Formats: sequence, C-alpha cells, structure tokens
Amino acid sequence: MRTLVPILMLAILPSAALAADRPDWAYPPKQQVTPPPAEPDDGKPRQAAGSTRTYTLKEINSQTDSPDWFPDDHPPMPAIVAHGNGTTVRACIGCHLPQGLGHPENSRLAGLTAAYFTRQLADFKGGGRKGEGAGAMMRFAKDLSDQQVNDAAQYFSSLKPKRWTRVVETDSVPKTYFEGTRRLQFDDGAKEPIGNRIIEVPEDKAQVELRSPHASFVSYVPVGSLAKGEALVTTGGGKTIPCQICHGVGLKGLADVPSIAGRSPGNIARQIYYFQTGDRGGPSAALMKGVVEKLTGDDVIAIAAYVSSLEP
Repeated sequence: MRTLVPILMLAILPSAALAADRPDWAYPPKQQVTPPPAEPDDGKPRQAAGSTRTYTLKEINSQTDSPDWFPDDHPPMPAIVAHGNGTTVRACIGCHLPQGLGHPENSRLAGLTAAYFTRQLADFKGGGRKGEGAGAMMRFAKDLSDQQVNDAAQYFSSLKPKRWTRVVETDSVPKTYFEGTRRLQFDDGAKEPIGNRIIEVPEDKAQVELRSPHASFVSYVPVGSLAKGEALVTTGGGKTIPCQICHGVGLKGLADVPSIAGRSPGNIARQIYYFQTGDRGGPSAALMKGVVEKLTGDDVIAIAAYVSSLEP
C-alpha cells in the first residue's frame, strides 16, 4: 500500500498540471466585501455629464428602456438593441451601452464584423459558449429571431471602437467591492497591494453608475506585466504562437477574426480561461484551445495587460 500511494500520485500529476488557472480576480469573490449602502431611489431625475437628457434611477437600471444619454453619437438603434423584445430579451444597450463599448463584466461589441457577431449568438444559442455568466446570453439568443440577430449585428458592426481602458502598472490599487458583477472602488481612497491581479475600475464611478457611455475605465496591472505580455504576444514565448498571425497587425482583427486590441483585460482573461476549459466552443474554439492550453495564470495576466494597452 505504501508504494501504491506514490504511484497513484504520479498518475494524477499530468492531468493536474494541465488544469487551467482560473483568473479569480476577473470574477466577483465568493465572500464579498460589504459594499456601501445603495443610493435610495427618490424618483428624482439624474443627468450624465455633458448630456441634455435626464433619467430616474429606475429608468437608468431598466432592462428594456435603458438610458441613451447621447443619441447623436450613434446611428439609429433597432428596436431589439434599444428595448429588447419586450418580454424575454433585454435591451442590448442595457449591458453593452449604445456605443457598444460595455463594461468590464461584459463584451465590447463596437466594430465586430456582422458575421462574427452572428456566429457568437449562434454559439450561445447552440450551447457552444458556456462559462460563468453566459446563462443570460444563452437564454436571449434562443429567443431572438433571425431578423433581430441581423439588426443587432448590423448596428454594432457599424460602430467604431475607441480607447476605453487606460492601463497603468502599479504596486498598489484602490480597495474595491462588487455591485453584482461590477467592480467599483470605495470613495475613501483606501489602497491595498495589487498582488497577482488586474484591477479594473471606473475613471469616474458616479458616471459609470449612471451608465454613461462617456465613462471609461482604468486597468491597474502588476509592474512588469506589459513587457512580459509583449514578449508572449509577439513571439509566443515558446508556449503559444504570435497573436497577430490570426488577429492581424496590431491585433486589430483580420477578416472575421475579431480585434482584441484595447479590450477589457478581465474579458480577455475570462475568454482565454473558457477556451482552456472547453466552456467556450464553436467552430474556432478548437484552434484557440490549442493556442492557449500551455498558458499559466501569470501568462494570462501579462497577455491581458499588454493587449488591453494597445490602441483599438
């Protein structure tokens, strides 16, 4: 029996070594820090900086009539984008914002090709895209008509991506809490060591809470991440292949392979993890799984930091 135990341990080592490192920093923790009290809904109108429109908190948080603070900033929105289907599908802009730039807890849609956008909805509908947080998109995709998918695809593919995340190398970061799936910083300015994490918070928390599409983010990354990430992204570092082979020069996309430059580092890390675990499937997933299977958690942090720092 004494000799059997070491043999069994050796037998399980290869599979354990291949287990993907979950980027815990990109998800709400199981034991969350107590958030500050929520602002009461007094029914009074709020106004985002620079906008002439006003909305109440109820309207700002609506899932079917989400705020459109700057209607002149984008083309006319199809009904499915602005209001959902009226029953089971939320308004796209409720999460992804009218300019398609979204927040770190979801995907940026601006500038994706219509073909890629349509394929992702098909993967959600068919169960090819799973993972934490995918449940809502899987439900929505099943209830969308072909015309609604086409309308949304044409709208978001017509939008231009822009710089939405400022990347800063640092040893310390603001202390944060989660409001649902959204990470926010405390107002007292308290700091803590960054550790082995990327911490992405609003540049202006009050404007993000109003869901203003002019309110961008700052991503704090560990010191040295950008140089390490650049080496991995441009050469593969012996663990992967150069990212531009598929994603094009500057990682700005190539045909229907999406642009990944300037995206949220949390979103990048989650997608790499889903490719590693098989939670993200679909026609191109097999290729990506092979590309990312040797990446460690440290590698993913470095790659996400560098890719996010690029101009979209």
